[in-house]
Amino acid sequence: MSLPVYRWRLAPDGYATYRQLRALGLRPGGQDVAAQLERPRRRRGPLVAYLYRIDQAKPVRPMTPGRWAALAKANAARRICPECRRDAGYVIPPALGMCVTCAYPDERPAA
Repeated sequence: MSLPVYRWRLAPDGYATYRQLRALGLRPGGQDVAAQLERPRRRRGPLVAYLYRIDQAKPVRPMTPGRWAALAKANAARRICPECRRDAGYVIPPALGMCVTCAYPDERPAA
């Protein structure tokens, strides 16, 4: 059996995308995709958004203290420069792989 396909903005009530569920404080909760939206484009294939049934969605699980601690630790690790081992004060750009000071040592401002 194939999924029902609706045109953009013409889905019936009772369906929501993943982001719409999150805005309502819900999650799909293991249910399969119930339908899909298609938004036509001129030169490429249509944009597709998957829809879930709101009545089968479950509430979002609350963050536990352990999860908050793990998230804080992961975010702090993204700020540590692997070259100089200092907290850069911002998330290290993946393209550089190190803080801007280590990546461009010749461009330091004169004190």
